[in-house]
Amino acid sequence: MQHFDKLLELLNIEKEEDQRQYQNQMVLTPLSERKKKGVSWYPVTVKSTEIGTGENYYISFERVTELRQNHSFQVGDMVSLFNNSSKQGKKSSISGVITYVKRDAMRVAFSVDELPEWVEYGTLGIDLLFDAVTYKEMDAAVRKVVSSEDPRVIELRDVLIGKKKARFLDKSELPDYYEVATLNESQNEAVQNILRAQDVAIIHGPPGTGKTTTMVAAVKLTLQQEKQVLVTAPSNTAVDLLTKRLLAKGVSVIRVGNPARVNEDLIPFSLESQIAQHPDYKLLKKIRRDADEYKKMAAKYKRNFGKEEREQRKLMFAEASKLKHEAYALEKYIVDSLLNNTQVVTATLVGSVNKFIRYRRFSTVFIDEAGQALEPACWIPLLKSERVVFAGDHCQLPPTIKSFDAAKGGLTETLFEQVIKKQAVDVMLKTQYRMHEHIMQFSNKEFYQGELLAADTVVNHRLFAHADLQGEMINQPVEFIDTAGCGFEEKTMAETGSKYNPDEAGILLKHWIQLATQLQLAEPDMLKEGWFSAGIISPYQAQVKHLKELFAEHPDLTEVAPWTDINSIDGFQGQERDVVYISMVRSNDKGKIGFLEDTRRMNVALTRARKKLVVIGDSGTLGQNAFYQHFLDYIDSIGAYRSAWEWMG
Repeated sequence: MQHFDKLLELLNIEKEEDQRQYQNQMVLTPLSERKKKGVSWYPVTVKSTEIGTGENYYISFERVTELRQNHSFQVGDMVSLFNNSSKQGKKSSISGVITYVKRDAMRVAFSVDELPEWVEYGTLGIDLLFDAVTYKEMDAAVRKVVSSEDPRVIELRDVLIGKKKARFLDKSELPDYYEVATLNESQNEAVQNILRAQDVAIIHGPPGTGKTTTMVAAVKLTLQQEKQVLVTAPSNTAVDLLTKRLLAKGVSVIRVGNPARVNEDLIPFSLESQIAQHPDYKLLKKIRRDADEYKKMAAKYKRNFGKEEREQRKLMFAEASKLKHEAYALEKYIVDSLLNNTQVVTATLVGSVNKFIRYRRFSTVFIDEAGQALEPACWIPLLKSERVVFAGDHCQLPPTIKSFDAAKGGLTETLFEQVIKKQAVDVMLKTQYRMHEHIMQFSNKEFYQGELLAADTVVNHRLFAHADLQGEMINQPVEFIDTAGCGFEEKTMAETGSKYNPDEAGILLKHWIQLATQLQLAEPDMLKEGWFSAGIISPYQAQVKHLKELFAEHPDLTEVAPWTDINSIDGFQGQERDVVYISMVRSNDKGKIGFLEDTRRMNVALTRARKKLVVIGDSGTLGQNAFYQHFLDYIDSIGAYRSAWEWMG
């Protein structure tokens, strides 16, 4: 089929580009350069070793050099622990998964029977690894969709690519008319749509509209008609959030996936942990241990032995094989008994091929954050489901694509977007519970056809309700600080090519110190007790790095540091803060704005703040783009314009 042939071609282009970048970054780059780029730690010291859940070895490391330097390591990344010790004669390595990382400390889980000796004495380092498994599973899923002879897979495939019309039950055909008292009108409409859908339904959830709340309610009501459902998302973070929310509602959940990638609070609900708690687990361990013993005993026989010894060795191998099959059968019994008695299985899209659920079928699959999910990844859980419910927002961050050609060819267009275009199956949530209406309104007009409404609880959301502060900077919900004419030229970081703007960063910190001072005067205890949160966002990693360095060195920011996060736009997806600053960076005569042209990414940045949004940028550069000219017009309409000259000197 043409659609899937094209999809496989684009996926291969993306894989090749990903591999090329990895080769350039890791294989072809000297260790000294990798350390500077933050993709290798060397040397590292072992702080502690322990055996944890899933019988993994967990090792905690600290780096010895490049302390406090920014790096690319994230929880869930595959890494290689290597040793450069001359005792080995060559570089040895084992792979693992990061379970914790912060500044100069990292914890990694290794799925090995025992750690190699060189971990004790070697000169150790850590490299990022290329993840080939994900591409393999996506490719296999797309090929199965094309070749499948399963009538339901074929039918669902044809609906999702627009060849057949999606079907819905009439409201009168539902067993009861479901309406959840805690949901608003559009949320209830979305739930009704899901309960009536026979093939596919979509929750379109703009920022702050309660998408996750609606999805959890839909899962609970679906379980009144179905015994078990699969709940997935592209990232472990999103899956963990859904797992927590479902557990809080009294739903029984088993979290499937590598324990190293599961939030520590959810480890008791992971499949591996549940297996370990099963009454028959001790017997399973004994059988496995006995099988290993027989295998080791048989292996001890030398090559030159007689008939009797040969027979004895044969019997030992046979006994080891028999015990191994017994262990497999017992493990399958334990897993089946656990999975058969849970209402919800949660996993990432790729994680739904986990060996324990690979061949399990589900009545419904829920796919959250579907606006960020690559189409090939969505087909992995779809192959094991009778129908699908997507939730997400295609007006926010798209999937991350490394290949320009793959992106241009259409790999950025998600299955979520395609279904919205081809089928009338989506319901948009229309009441947002996050932002002051002035923070909401620009995105509302640009992306949501003006249909969003601010809930009464947030429509006039301000930092303080005190009457005497209404005219103060502290309670102005939106500010645009214009650096035009200040000579704040953007700069380029030589190592990465990323842009940064040190002068703009300086103005941001001056404004932030002024605001923090007002906060401390107005409500001193609020900062101490953690009632308040702030975020500083930039589209450019170089600016994020520069801001973090300024922040760490500035004596006046010590007190506010614990509740201030500095990150990229992608790093703030799905999050919110009381106050959010956005540093736009770009300032040049030609009006070039690079990443800022991705308006969906900017939609995410502009909708993270609850009570106050401060955007800092050069109107002369930004205003040459139609989207940002609309933003500047909006700023004028609400009286939110300020000049950077107010903070100069």
